[in-house]
Amino acid sequence: MEEMRLQKYLAMANVASRRASERYILDGRVKVNGALVTELGTKVTDEDVVEVDGEKISVVKKKYYIMLNKPQGYVTTANDEFGRKTVFDLVGDIKDRLFPIGRLDADTEGLLLLTNDGDFTYKISHPSHSIEKVYHAHISGILTRQEADMLRRGVEIDGRYTAPAKIKVIEGLKHSCIVEVIICEGRNRQVRKMLDKVGHRVLELKRVKVGNVSLGNLPLGKWRHLTESEINILQK
Repeated sequence: MEEMRLQKYLAMANVASRRASERYILDGRVKVNGALVTELGTKVTDEDVVEVDGEKISVVKKKYYIMLNKPQGYVTTANDEFGRKTVFDLVGDIKDRLFPIGRLDADTEGLLLLTNDGDFTYKISHPSHSIEKVYHAHISGILTRQEADMLRRGVEIDGRYTAPAKIKVIEGLKHSCIVEVIICEGRNRQVRKMLDKVGHRVLELKRVKVGNVSLGNLPLGKWRHLTESEINILQK
């Protein structure tokens, strides 16, 4: 392996994202060949012995990039304090440790990306890359043009305004409707909070697309590997 920056090595070893790995280094939690390292510019190779919190780590050799159609009732954490089912129960046939790229709350279903490539996670999740996430929301009432325009401009949730969103009513029902919401952010329960802000309760929520990757006809609770083309386009 060629030389690489220590924070990238930690990300590729699944310690944390590259940004979080930088904090590990600055906090004095990383040793290289037995010596404490706190400089972000430090470079390492396969021949170096790297430890985090006293545990030896190494770069993951086989990388996985998968998409899961997450059902309701599953959380996107490895261990849940309330004993709820996790998305990792659905990908148990992959023995390597995986990490979700972004999260879906327990009540939301749909497309969730998982990988063991920390560098890939960093590229996809970093806000500067503005990767679109497409949701279909079944909401109470009928979304008006004025309410849709408010969401397009941005609404205040949790003390700050959301970035402009793309909004479209895709089906009108008697006392409710189905709305397509496209955002580039990934704040906690953001779509639900946005729609609640303009007076509509989310009855069902599903993520159907992330970047160029669409859920398609993948059955609920099932997963598949991303194609090479999907991986390359996401990274670009």
